[in-house]
Amino acid sequence: MIKQVQWSENQVAPQQVPTSEPEVLQPPVQWSENQVTPQQVPTSEPEVKPKQSINSSRHVVESVGAIPNELYDRLGLSVPRWLLWVLTIVLGVILSGLLASSLALWTPLWSNLDQAKDDEFGANKQDQIKVPGDLWTKLSQYKLSKPMNILIMGIEPVPGTVDGSPESFAGKSDTMMLVRLNPSDKSIRLLSIPRGTMIAIPEQGLTKVSEANAKGGPVLAARVVSRSLNNAPIDRYIRISTSGFRELVEQLGGVDVFVPQTMNYQDQAGGFAVNLISGWQSLNGEQAEQFARFREEGMGDLPRVQRQQALITALMQRLNSPTVLPRLPQLTRLMRKYFDTNLKMEEMMALANFSVNVERDHFQMAMLPGTFSKFSQDPNSYWLNMTGQQSLLNDFVGVNVTGIKSDTRPVSIQRIAVQNTTNQPQLTEKVITYLKQKGFTNVYPVPDWPDSQRQTQIIVQKGNRQPGIDLRQVLGLGQIEVSGNGDLESDLTIRIGKDWK
Repeated sequence: MIKQVQWSENQVAPQQVPTSEPEVLQPPVQWSENQVTPQQVPTSEPEVKPKQSINSSRHVVESVGAIPNELYDRLGLSVPRWLLWVLTIVLGVILSGLLASSLALWTPLWSNLDQAKDDEFGANKQDQIKVPGDLWTKLSQYKLSKPMNILIMGIEPVPGTVDGSPESFAGKSDTMMLVRLNPSDKSIRLLSIPRGTMIAIPEQGLTKVSEANAKGGPVLAARVVSRSLNNAPIDRYIRISTSGFRELVEQLGGVDVFVPQTMNYQDQAGGFAVNLISGWQSLNGEQAEQFARFREEGMGDLPRVQRQQALITALMQRLNSPTVLPRLPQLTRLMRKYFDTNLKMEEMMALANFSVNVERDHFQMAMLPGTFSKFSQDPNSYWLNMTGQQSLLNDFVGVNVTGIKSDTRPVSIQRIAVQNTTNQPQLTEKVITYLKQKGFTNVYPVPDWPDSQRQTQIIVQKGNRQPGIDLRQVLGLGQIEVSGNGDLESDLTIRIGKDWK
């Protein structure tokens, strides 16, 4: 029998939080949706006080993940040591972009997470070493029925705290991503949110989105992200400590990444140093952290977001390696210590089943659209600009906004950067000339990419794959990648490979 994780259409306003979670029955498993629509959001928010918020966050962390033993008895499952294994792999691939999470629309996190009971979010501490042999058979019984959005935060180290303690998750978010899983087109889409993005915190005014978790935990972080994206639903959260990220990479045996330039940086006060040479590197956990956190002076956070997306792609490839399987027990222990999430057991099961069936072309990444203000006191402040971004809002967060149009410009007038990866410098001008002959009016060269590529690559910078398809038809070749890793000023970037004649 196929188990579908779903819920009813009943909607609950923010203050109408049910006193207990609906009973989990024999399959199909059903949940109450409790969806809060934008119209149901109160116009005024209670004041968010840092100390109270941290305590609230601590309450959430201390109780994350407990699932009553009767739930296992009802479903006929064993004690969830192996389920933690499943979640660990899923969380790793969320970082890598292959496994993110899945399920239908759940109650938005900010509507009732901070009022939830301990037994709904408590952690199950029972150990079980054996991984059942019919694990994948059980996973295949759980199906994703509706889209869901998950907010993922990488938390900065908090001095004086113990790794895995509630306090260790109370710092600023150094990395933030919104992942959307959509069963209708079998896709996973990841929207990177620069840490300098300016948002409004109720009763406190404008500040950077990286401050939200420190001021009010995952509840406040989800709330301000939702509001900034036109009340996009935030269904679940995952917080990962810096130590957890390092340990994950170590347990995976390292990760292969192309370092585009030499990186040297010393932060004596923070005790953080970066020392990486350019070229292909097999990075250990500490080096992967350096690669992800390195910041270039005067460049804001966007190049760092690009490196994080490149690291996600590399982790995705690493998690496909058969050498990962023997490390599953270690990964299980790792997740229990360094990851904080409110994902439940059924969600983990459906999450894993959905993610392993997502094709490469259906995994897409983009950056939150915006600009750096020349008039701001902080040059690193990043201000949202959603003009022409209806397609991105719809595809990456599931929101349709009246008054915001999609970018319908033909590809021939979009900004196209041409970047050479071969040792044949004449190819850059050859490609530009060819496109201009085809009627393209906004084509320009950018410095060569230092990594030689066999195949020409078309990087779609703005999240909409269709312009990449149109450009490939003109070129007659090119592998399309939807990510933010092209030239930051472009709509599309062509990286010329050795296949260009």
